[in-house]
Amino acid sequence: MINKRLLIKNLLSHNDENSFYDKKQKLSLGSKEGKAKFLKHICALSNSNPENNSYIVIGVEDEENKIVGVDFFDDSKIQNLVNAYLKNPPKIEYENVPFPSLPRYKVVGLVTVYPNNKITSLLKNAWKYKRTTIFYRRGSNSMPFLDDNFELRNTNKSIVASIEKNARNNIELTLNGVFDFINNHKKKYKPQYKVFNEQFVLCWAGEQKTINSETFYSRVDIELINEQVRLFFSALDDVQISYNQKSFIITEYILLGLDKHEKHYPLEKTIINFKDNGKHHIVKEFLFQSPKYDANIINHIYTNCNKIVVKIINDTPLSVTEHEDVFRLPTNYVLCYLNGFLDAPDLLRKAKYYIKNLEDKTTYVKYKEAMRVIRKVKYN
Repeated sequence: MINKRLLIKNLLSHNDENSFYDKKQKLSLGSKEGKAKFLKHICALSNSNPENNSYIVIGVEDEENKIVGVDFFDDSKIQNLVNAYLKNPPKIEYENVPFPSLPRYKVVGLVTVYPNNKITSLLKNAWKYKRTTIFYRRGSNSMPFLDDNFELRNTNKSIVASIEKNARNNIELTLNGVFDFINNHKKKYKPQYKVFNEQFVLCWAGEQKTINSETFYSRVDIELINEQVRLFFSALDDVQISYNQKSFIITEYILLGLDKHEKHYPLEKTIINFKDNGKHHIVKEFLFQSPKYDANIINHIYTNCNKIVVKIINDTPLSVTEHEDVFRLPTNYVLCYLNGFLDAPDLLRKAKYYIKNLEDKTTYVKYKEAMRVIRKVKYN
């Protein structure tokens, strides 16, 4: 098994990007430009590495090669984006890799582009990039190929194989990973580990609470220590956990409702299956059934939210009541979106920087959770 933290360190030791790896401070998949640039790099890396893996490391400051981290990203549908826009799309995988030097809520993102030995091109227009364009890597740049005679060339197979070999896990790294996980979590989160199939070591922690005789966990953190990959992280959501000899199961819930009349709704189930051949497989099952509310009530909430956003945009002081309503702005816009107001996410984004700069960071955490839920619902 490859230790992904060690792999990232080995990639960064090359200092500058090259034809088999790229580094970014962050991804901006919410914008057309950011989405198109991501697709360009996937296309270029695939075409320049027909027989070996290639990588994008996310959360690294470019000039000083400094690890700054990004938020946990659990979008399992990122492959759908690649499939929709690229001809001969490669298989890609996004993983969240924790580093001891980063805050608990930050990780380094690792995108693995698997080889498919086919010429990859744009299937349709993406931002300013035209359909049928072929990209390839020239050093650290993703370049368009301007004629029809593009050929796949294997130039990185041996060097990438050497980097991956040097990132293989061992007993010392596994033990250090378990101790790091336990030491980095407070006792109230009850950090623990479990071994599956005598070879996979999984650590998890969470704050336990009982709601209507059911056990839930919040602030859940789950890592596969062998690969040094964070499989799940939740800042606010409530989660139920179960496991057997070969599987670890996470059922994620979201709390939705009006005022104090809130209810837990199952959002998604993640099943991690550990196989006898030394591999694991993650299956996600979308469970969410959207609650429906009286149209007049939702219209009132939507109008009130919009008034607050307009004041924020125009830098108009908010009333005391409106200041209090800002705390519920992310959750209320989720309710509006689920009840037919499809522009709610765009309106919520307009208040992002105001929310981010609030002294109490709870609302900003709720903002990020709301956008994550909206994204999941949209893709499913």
